[in-house]
Amino acid sequence: MTSIRYAARAVEQQRNREVEAVQSEIWSRALTIVFETDPDLVGAVLPPPLEPSSHSTARLRFATVDMGTGLKPFGAGWFGVRARHGDVEGEYALFMPMTTEQATIGGRETFGEPKKIADLTLAVDADRVSASIERMGFRVAEVSGQLGAELPGYERDKIDFYFKLMPSCTGAGLEADPVFVYCHRKEKARTRRAVDGELKLIDSPLDPIADFPVRRVVSMEYGELASHQSGEPKGTVPAGTLLPYVHQRYDDLSVLGAKS
Repeated sequence: MTSIRYAARAVEQQRNREVEAVQSEIWSRALTIVFETDPDLVGAVLPPPLEPSSHSTARLRFATVDMGTGLKPFGAGWFGVRARHGDVEGEYALFMPMTTEQATIGGRETFGEPKKIADLTLAVDADRVSASIERMGFRVAEVSGQLGAELPGYERDKIDFYFKLMPSCTGAGLEADPVFVYCHRKEKARTRRAVDGELKLIDSPLDPIADFPVRRVVSMEYGELASHQSGEPKGTVPAGTLLPYVHQRYDDLSVLGAKS
């Protein structure tokens, strides 16, 4: 009998490769910048039930990730702000640029991560490091600097907050109340070096992370990091409550003069 690979599969043949991948120890090279910013702007981008943390900081990361599968490493970025849910401290991601379809789709569909396909570079030449993110024809961020002193490694647990949602097929609203997700991450660093460099956030009409002023750079460092993660649903939030924030993960092409 001819085999057709789109045919139905038995349950025992089905695998969630996204979950399998992120639950393994995945090593990456990463340049990470934490900076203080305007607390009012942080509060303005947080959907309920999230609230501002006592630390008004944002974090930007440029990384290249090797999944250990033999495939070419891909670029991965992260931008978000400190937030809290009750007494639980974490971070809320606004922008997660990825260079491959596989890295983008799996995270969006499984965890509700706000991933988008983009171009990301991270390069080290002797003691110089540089990185950039570009998307839809716009440079979004760039860093250049000098590698400095070695820093101690670390192991830490952290939480990212996500909302797993689906737009309605009618074009208005959402299909159902979104799931509020705690993404538990275990991260460790085996090498770290301080970076003396310059961060530029560049205005982009589609990915406006430059709206957050860099008041003071708290830390800038380059390292080899490993992480694995697991998602925990924490109930749902009313669709109407999240609707004012849904544009954070989709492109409004009308700002480019295009019909959308």
